[in-house]
Amino acid sequence: MKSKFIFFLALASILFTASNAKKVHTLGDSTMAPYDENATVTRGWGMYFGNFLTNGWTSINYAKGGRDSRGGYNELWQTAKKNVEAGDYVIITFGHNDEKNGGMDGIELYNYYINKGDATAAAAVDQRGTIPTTTYKENLGKIVDEAIALGATPVICSPVCRSYFSGGKIRRNGRHDLGDSFSILTENGPTAGQSVPATDHTMDYAYHSEQLAKEKGVAFIDLTSATADLYESYGDAKCHEYLFDGEGSTHFNTTGALLVARECARLMKAQGIMAGDIVLPTDLTVTPASGDFGEAYKGQTLTKEFTLNGFGLSPEEGSVSITATDGITLSTDKKTWTNALTTTYAASTLVQTFYAQVTLTENGQFSGTITVSVSGGSAIEIPVTATAIVLEGGTEVKAYWRLEKDDSYEQTGPATVISETFQGMYVQRYSNPNANTVWPEWTGYDATRKMQRNLLTGDAWPAEEIDDNPDRYIQWGIKPATGMTLSIDEISLFVSGCGGNGMCCHIYYSTDNFETRTTIFEMKKMPANNPQYVESKPVIKLSEGQQLLVRVYPWYNGAATGKTICLSDLTIHGMAQTAGTTGIRTIDSRQNVQATDFFSLDGRQQPSLRRGLNIVRMADGTTKKIIY
Repeated sequence: MKSKFIFFLALASILFTASNAKKVHTLGDSTMAPYDENATVTRGWGMYFGNFLTNGWTSINYAKGGRDSRGGYNELWQTAKKNVEAGDYVIITFGHNDEKNGGMDGIELYNYYINKGDATAAAAVDQRGTIPTTTYKENLGKIVDEAIALGATPVICSPVCRSYFSGGKIRRNGRHDLGDSFSILTENGPTAGQSVPATDHTMDYAYHSEQLAKEKGVAFIDLTSATADLYESYGDAKCHEYLFDGEGSTHFNTTGALLVARECARLMKAQGIMAGDIVLPTDLTVTPASGDFGEAYKGQTLTKEFTLNGFGLSPEEGSVSITATDGITLSTDKKTWTNALTTTYAASTLVQTFYAQVTLTENGQFSGTITVSVSGGSAIEIPVTATAIVLEGGTEVKAYWRLEKDDSYEQTGPATVISETFQGMYVQRYSNPNANTVWPEWTGYDATRKMQRNLLTGDAWPAEEIDDNPDRYIQWGIKPATGMTLSIDEISLFVSGCGGNGMCCHIYYSTDNFETRTTIFEMKKMPANNPQYVESKPVIKLSEGQQLLVRVYPWYNGAATGKTICLSDLTIHGMAQTAGTTGIRTIDSRQNVQATDFFSLDGRQQPSLRRGLNIVRMADGTTKKIIY
């Protein structure tokens, strides 16, 4: 009896702990967003905020590129608040994309042209963008109010600076104050070139985020000033070299993102926000602390990023060695791979990124260890695991869009294909990108091969786009046939810019209608007429009712017309298996089958049983295979 009591007490303790898991939810734009380390060097600071939380706290990053505060409320917050519970924290930071349209509200500008009957001008409007004193504060305020209503604690962070330098200092617009040059919408239309003195904060997004925090009585973190100080401590050249991704003055590399996350945590702790739950280690740490590479297919090579960071290290100068057991190789540049590395540090500070690589040569579990040793100090051991799987059994499924003369597709196997659709985009024509087009040599294709050439609605690419627009994409998809599951093991396509070298794009897939997404490709300033091969080997299992969506989000580096994004040879491949069946049953024509729906193997609904193998949904909701 006593043992049963102890068991139930332990069980109750586990359930209580699980139901009281503590979470920090982060909402923001591309400077905070998560990125796939194998697709890009860009990193968002929200990826690393959890490094500074004690055990028992989890950081969930909902940030996405291209979102302004309106998208933050209408999209990101609507996803996040389903998971927010009493006692959680919600960190909110927007501003970069609120500055679209020179500080005018994008929706108001769009409606202005619609009311004038100018559909062409309306179509060209980027509907992102808010006014600092009104719609910006209103959107942030709605998130704050609803977070409080859920019992959570909101924390407003002003946006991180852009590294716009002038005379060794971050310029006014780099601090998100458009006061030197902004636009207003009048009854006669937009009026550009407006300005106010530096003492006037009318167009200062960071300032108004702080004013909102004061009005609502919630915590405020001044990341704008903090990041300005950080950038200025490096200076213009070194700031861009050490902290940014090499693609401009907005997005971070690993070092920059990690330092900003640490700075946010430091400022929160200094203000007594989560003070007992934030840790700012001064010794050497490794992120992540364990290397779980997850599942992949036998024969694949997996790469994972790790970051060494230490602040206040003793001695002030030293070296760190990194070694790995058999089956793991290491690199700092993803070019030269070895089983041992050495890095040095100075001024008691170290921020160093390195990579580990594992090739899955055998089925099942792989395990190994990476050891990080500080000269004259202790060692840190990082367990490494990966699982090799083989996709076998079932029926092969393939959906293939050639995209040579139309958007038709070829289908093999039992699945339901989701046709190509466009949001804010359209097909200009089908043709070869250019007579000088150069395909990868292994394809055997020449410059006559046609691609689908696509333009954005309105034809003119806007100036100063630094990330994808959430309302502009091209989409395809697939889902299991009725009564089936679908394992996806390949997504591939060719993508190219035509008309200039400024085409940029992100390619993602999602299995939850883009509440979350996985990056499979990022490229900025694609060389024109050079189709890039994109290939991903994901491990995705779709249950009946789920769908896989693939999206291409394009933008252009600078204002331009006549520039197209070209696509071809999209393939989605996998294996279909019967879901939840109870074996194959053979019947004859004299038997009565109590069923609600009948389907062929390719998922097409049929009025009744047909000769051969059928998939049948029974009256009790189960699915059966029946040979008739």
